[in-house]
Amino acid sequence: MSLLRSLNRALTATTGLQVRRAPLPGAARSAAAGKQPAPTYRCMSAAELPTDRLLRQPVFIISSVRSGSTLLRMMLGAHSRLHAPHELHLRQLQVAFGSAFPQRAMAGLELERGDLEHLLWDRVLHRELLRSGKDFIVEKTPGNAFAFRRIRDCWPDARFVFLLRHPESVARSWHESDPVKRPYDSAVADVLRYLEAVEEARRATPDGCTVRYEDITADPEREMRRLCAYLGVGYEPGMLTYGAKDDRDLVRGLGDWRANIRTGTVQPGRALPGDDEIPAPLRPVCTAWGYAA
Repeated sequence: MSLLRSLNRALTATTGLQVRRAPLPGAARSAAAGKQPAPTYRCMSAAELPTDRLLRQPVFIISSVRSGSTLLRMMLGAHSRLHAPHELHLRQLQVAFGSAFPQRAMAGLELERGDLEHLLWDRVLHRELLRSGKDFIVEKTPGNAFAFRRIRDCWPDARFVFLLRHPESVARSWHESDPVKRPYDSAVADVLRYLEAVEEARRATPDGCTVRYEDITADPEREMRRLCAYLGVGYEPGMLTYGAKDDRDLVRGLGDWRANIRTGTVQPGRALPGDDEIPAPLRPVCTAWGYAA
């Protein structure tokens, strides 16, 4: 009998809990082959939440790269009750045991490696929220799309905003951000992984809120009012003019840092591509998201 099955039997008999292996996105499974196995962790009950988590109702923007998530986090962060820091890349904050002894010690506390990582993630976000003096934190790293289920397991009361953008516009923008490094066909393959992960997470979360980049740029007040209603906070006009930003606010690698986002206001979006401009790999997502005829 495997160690995981033995542990689950013991946990079920004593606490009713189960340990499960954290899922990896399809593209990451092959990359992880031969490396440290995916961490196991407990799925908390509602009764355990006050003990195991400091943070309450965190907000996660689930999106692809180049979908306008930096614009959305700037607008939300301009709200007096919402703190939206730069991308935090939580899923890559990992815990390692230096030897078998701390692993054995933590197991005695019913803490596996994944549980310890969740405690770390929670503490980092809670610390950042306290420093801001606001009520709720918003996290927007695009890679969260690949860790959606684990984030939901870590914070059972988390709220999710799904940000969509026309898939061809996403691929085009990703290509244009570094044309030499990312030829267009490579950009299409890159963003398709994100788009499919976003759609999988969106289908698994009927109580989430879906917004479109094109709607935000076309009618930002309407979309911010809708988002504020979902998050249970009052709309504030200052969200539409979040203020000009410089290198202290926008760091390359932690979100968009280019000219449009630095202006401090919502800029018009690019024209939508025609159906004949959509590459074949992106057509199913375009259809699912209502972008294709």
